[in-house]
Formats: sequence, structure tokens, C-alpha cells
Amino acid sequence: MSASGGGKAIIAAFLANMGIALAKFVAWFFSGSASMLAEAIHSVADSGNQLLLLLGGRKARKEADSEHPFGYGRERYVYAFVVSIILFSVGGLFSIYEGIDKLTHPHELENVWIPLTVLFIAIGLESFSLRTAIRESNLVRAKGESWVGFIRHAKAPELPVVLLEDVAALIGLVFALLGVGLTAVTGNSMFDAIGTLMIGTLLILVAITLGIETKSLLVGEGAGTADHGKIVAAITGGPEVEHLIHLKTLYLGPDELLVAAKLGFAAKKSLAEVAAEIDIVEARVRKAVPTARSIYFEPDVYNARESAHPLTEEVVIRSVD
Repeated sequence: MSASGGGKAIIAAFLANMGIALAKFVAWFFSGSASMLAEAIHSVADSGNQLLLLLGGRKARKEADSEHPFGYGRERYVYAFVVSIILFSVGGLFSIYEGIDKLTHPHELENVWIPLTVLFIAIGLESFSLRTAIRESNLVRAKGESWVGFIRHAKAPELPVVLLEDVAALIGLVFALLGVGLTAVTGNSMFDAIGTLMIGTLLILVAITLGIETKSLLVGEGAGTADHGKIVAAITGGPEVEHLIHLKTLYLGPDELLVAAKLGFAAKKSLAEVAAEIDIVEARVRKAVPTARSIYFEPDVYNARESAHPLTEEVVIRSVD
């Protein structure tokens, strides 16, 4: 997995979630808290999600073959989308079910000090996991880019997934702490049930957000505004190309960008001259945007007089943030 895949953040999150899940199950067993059971299932789902992200990163490294000539880079998008489905079903829906069951069949909590202790420990561990995810994200996050912008525009899905999971886990722990704490103070188990419902709603919202973002990556996104501008500048920044007729880009995976363009060259140039100048332009594009690994340029004869005609094909430059 590339550096942008956030391997350290994924492993840190996995180790934290496994330990937290075990502790939560123990606390649920001795207390009967629905919030603790919901949180335990949440941690198990998160642990499975981290394994899926690691598996997706491993499969994405497979070499291209005749069946997949552009490689397997999108495997990472597929597994990230599966993560959103698991978070929605195993985490969110199960928590909603437990909350409703607790409302309809209330029972008192026992040994309240156990879940409270576990929750405080879990908050500390999740904070460490989030800190690692933030540190890893800052290595690839653009200067001045907001966290919302980073999650929306990141082409590598792993770090946004871990960030959202960790934030959701911390907020969920606060909900569970409020539910268990208020139940302990008032003796009314309704608060524990409400905490469970809040956890379930939170997980569903996070899962929907992840699903929307990863779906966009699966469908196919082009270069962001900054990289798109660099590509245009690299193509038109020398004397080789007379006119950029049209340009399209597509991410084949988080670390590989496809660039296809139709370039206008002077009619007097020979085939050998055009071929040599295309090589120069390709090198300039790769230097400007290192992820532009698959580049296909179609040369065309550029005539300034004909290009002014309204029926002549014009430049089409699009970018996807």
C-alpha cells in the first residue's frame, strides 16, 4: 500500500478496536447495558473494516494483466465501499435494533462501574487511534485544505474511512457514556436505550457519507482542480503544442491517473518531429503530476484559420473535485 494508503493509521485503528471490543463485551456481559453491546458490535465492525482496507490495498498491488490492462488499483475503492455497507448494516442497524429492544424490554443495569471504566479507557485508546490517523492524513493533505475537503476530495479512500470511523467511535463513546451515566444516576434504563439509538443513528449517517464518497470514486473521478491545471500548463507550457483541443482525466486507482488528450500540431511538422515532441510533453506532464502514469496523446493538424470556425472542435477542459 502506498504512503497515501495510511497503513500505520489502519493498523493502529485495528489494534485499538480489537482491544476495545473485547473490553466492551466484558462490560456488557456483567452490566447488561445495551449501549455497551452496541459499542462492542461497533468496534468489531470497525476491526473487520480495517482488515478489509488492508486486504484491498494488498489486492490493488497486483500487476496488470490481459483481463485488467490498467491494473487493480480500484480494488481499494471496492473494499472501501464494502466497509460502508458493513458499518451501515452490522453497526448502525444492529444498534437501532438493540435500542428499540431496550425501550420495549427495559431492565436495570448491574455493576455500572465496569462499563463506565471501560468507556473511559476506550475514549483514551480511540483518541490515540484518531491522533495517528490525523498525523498520517497531514502527510498527504494539501496545505490549507479543510478536513471536510480532504475527506471529499481524497483519491485514496483508506485515510478518510479511518478518520470518519475514529470520529464516529469517539462520538459514539460519548453517547454511550451519557446513556450509561444517566441510567446509573436516575435508575431509568431509558437513557441507556436512547444512547444506543443515538449510536446507531450516528453509524448510519457515517456509513451513508462513506458510501456516497466511495461510490463517486468507483464510478470514476477525474483530476482535481489543482492537478488539472498543472496538466494543462504542462501541455501548453512549451513550444511543441499549437493548441490543446480537448483533455480528459480519470483515476484508475488512488496512485494512478489516466490522461488522454487531443493535441494540435503545426501542419508542416513531420511524423518524427511530432513523435519526439509528444515524448517531451509527456515527460513534462509526469514531472508536474507524478500520479499521471498512463498518458495517451492523439496528435492532430492544427490550422489557426479553421479553428476560428464555429463548427470546429473546441477545447473541452473538465475537472472533478
